[in-house]
This record gives sequence, C-alpha cells and structure tokens, in this order.
Amino acid sequence: MNIIIGLLIIAIGAFCQSSSYVPINKIKSWSWESYWLVQGVFAWLIFPFLGALLAVPAGHGLFELYAAAPKASLLTAFFGVLWGVGGLTFGLSMRYLGVALGQSIALGTCAGLGTIMGPVLLNMFFPELGALSALTSSVIIGVVVTLVGIAIIGVAGGMKSASLSEDEKKEAVKDFNFPKGLAIALLAGFMSGCFNVGLEFGKELNFGELTHPMFRTLPATLLVTVGGFLTNAAYCLFQNSRNRTFADYKDGKLWASNILFCALAGLLWYSQFFGLSLGRSFFEAGSAMDTLAFCILMALNVTFSNVWGIILKEWKGCSRKTIVVLVTGIAVLILSSFLPELLK
Repeated sequence: MNIIIGLLIIAIGAFCQSSSYVPINKIKSWSWESYWLVQGVFAWLIFPFLGALLAVPAGHGLFELYAAAPKASLLTAFFGVLWGVGGLTFGLSMRYLGVALGQSIALGTCAGLGTIMGPVLLNMFFPELGALSALTSSVIIGVVVTLVGIAIIGVAGGMKSASLSEDEKKEAVKDFNFPKGLAIALLAGFMSGCFNVGLEFGKELNFGELTHPMFRTLPATLLVTVGGFLTNAAYCLFQNSRNRTFADYKDGKLWASNILFCALAGLLWYSQFFGLSLGRSFFEAGSAMDTLAFCILMALNVTFSNVWGIILKEWKGCSRKTIVVLVTGIAVLILSSFLPELLK
C-alpha cells in the first residue's frame, strides 16, 4: 500500500509539472527571456526555499545545515548549475518539437542518465559510501524499460514528422523542426540529468531524525535549483540586453497578471520535486523503488506531457497507426513505474 501511495504522490507532482507550461501561455507581451526569468524566481528560488524550511527543526537554521557539509553543498549546487543548462535547452526542445515530443525525448534521456550518473559520480567523489550498490539489476532493467518507452514515443514523433505537410507541422507547432529539436532535446536531457546527481550528492543534507522523512531531500533540492537559477538568470539577462527587452519589466499594466501566471507556473513546476520528496518517504530507503524514484518521476512527466500534447492538438492530423505507437510508448512508461516492485 505504501508503494501505491508514494507513486500516487509522485504522479500528482508529475501532472503539476506537465501542466506548468499552460499558465505560461497566458503571459502577455513579454519576451521569452523576461517571463522565463520571472517564473524562475518562483520555481527555483521562492518555492524551493519555502519547501526547504520544512526540513529545518525548531532551534536550527537552513544555512547551518549547509555550513556543516560544505563539500557536499558546493557539489550539489555545482550540478545544479549544469542542470540549469539543461533547463535552458529544455525550453528550446519544446519550441522545435512541441510540448509532448520535446518533453518526451528530453525527460526520457534525463530519466535514464540521471538515475545512472547519480550513484556513479557519487562513488567517484565519496567511494566510502558504496553508492554503486544502488544500481541493482532491477534498477538497470527499470531504466532500460523507461528508455524503450521513450524510444517508442520518439518513433511516433518521427512518424508524425514524416506524415504531416509543412503547413500542418506549423499549425501544430509553429517552429517544428525534428532533426534540430532532437539534437537539442538529447542535450537537454543529458544536462537535466544532473538534477538527480545533485540530489544524490546532497541526500545527507538534512537533520537526520529531526527532519520528517517527507522533507529530507528538500534542502538539497533548493541547492540544485539555486545553481540552475544562476545559469538561467545569466542567460536571460544577457538576452534582455541583447534584444533590448528590459522594457518588459517596466510595463506596470502587465505586472499583476503576468506575475500571477509566472508564480502559478513556478508553483506547478516545483510541485514535481516536492512530490518526489514526499513520495520517496513511502519507499524503503535504498530500495530499487527509492533509487528509481527520479526515473519514475520523469517517466510520469512524459506520460502527462503527452496527454497535454493531445489536448493541445499537437498530434492533430496524425494517422491512427502513429497514435497507436504513441499510446504504446505511454503504456510502457507507466509499466516502468511499477517494474521494480514487480521484479522483487
């Protein structure tokens, strides 16, 4: 029963994340770099900070926790900076492939590499922790099945690209470009996998038994998102300067509605990692389900992003065969979420 509850909580977070781009579409008259920076303040600073405070018991402080483990804290934030690069290219992947296909390929790559890279790199820096023991056969099989599901969805994307006319492609996704989008999505997935690497390096950043199990990964999550914010803020401010779009922030008439939608997008995005922390507390520590939790989150993100893709008519005009392949890929991803438990 605990497994089901944990998966349900993670699924709710994944649904929220996959919905985070809906309020972004409501933002008016701001350039990409302006609204991306503002929503990032909420998604990567404000809400993660509030979440991390839940892990701090009375009489203690958050920065006290980081100061007690400076090496782990710095490495966690460093991988957050690398993840930030993935966040930037992630947005571009959706620009060229659409929400469904862009998130599918990027998040699928992120799921597989993030799960594997975490224990491998942690073992390189802290071999005494024996992190490689987490990569059991169940975990490897779970990652492989997830990647198979992503590959099937990628095939559906290729079929979509081949079957639609140029006008139909532009109607579904304005700047649709499969080869370019595929390359960007793979890069985004590789760099985005560093989020889980950061979580692995920061998994001991809590107050032990004084911190509720539901909130133990939230201090590390904050460090990763702060690192990512630095990368994204630097790029967005550069684009503001280059494109002369600093004026976006001066239009007071748009502030109320645009900030509201940015805040909502940020809250929905952060919900995935808040849900991940809560959901993992229902899994046995160190189990295959615990190790694969990040991979499961990404797989569910892909599942819900394709649901949104269907709702937003990004697959409009595709053949029935293409839709069958797409649904098959989604089914495989759902199966991958339960696979570790089935292999016990």
